[in-house]
Amino acid sequence: MRNIRRIEIRPAVADDVLMMASVLVETWRSTFRGLISDAYLDAMTVDDQAIRHARRMRAAGVFHTVAVDMATKKVIGLASYGRARSMPPAFDRELYTLYLLEEFQGAGIGSALVRTIAGHCRDTGASSLFAWVLAGNPNRAFYERLGARVVGRGRVSVGGEIYDQVAYRWDDLTALSGAGNAAM
Repeated sequence: MRNIRRIEIRPAVADDVLMMASVLVETWRSTFRGLISDAYLDAMTVDDQAIRHARRMRAAGVFHTVAVDMATKKVIGLASYGRARSMPPAFDRELYTLYLLEEFQGAGIGSALVRTIAGHCRDTGASSLFAWVLAGNPNRAFYERLGARVVGRGRVSVGGEIYDQVAYRWDDLTALSGAGNAAM
């Protein structure tokens, strides 16, 4: 039987930055090992990622949310979005980050993070949300299960290497946000 934990989904605050950075580094290493070079993954540091997240949290129009394990008070997942950076103007908002520690995957927490982002997008007047996902990402089916459809392809440079990526889009933010609550 799976250990049931209470998880809270809430807006990120400055005190979360180090834990958010740790989740990102750990998630990249567990998800992208074998896809992105080991040298790049091994060189990632929590401090560097914390600086990036602190900068992004101060950027206008960017919203961050975190999943917190209430038993430990630790951030176990995060998501963020803002204005679309690289797609046509009809693509309102872009899901910039979605990371969840491997041990918590498959329990609905990632879906709750996306629903929270979608609700916030909808509440601020956005009509759609999209995400760039590495073509080799083993978790691409997650986006498809949430109703996203492929709307574009591109390439991205990571650590000096070029990787294929796929753009997924959700057109119905009301349906995506669902009627779920913010706590699990």
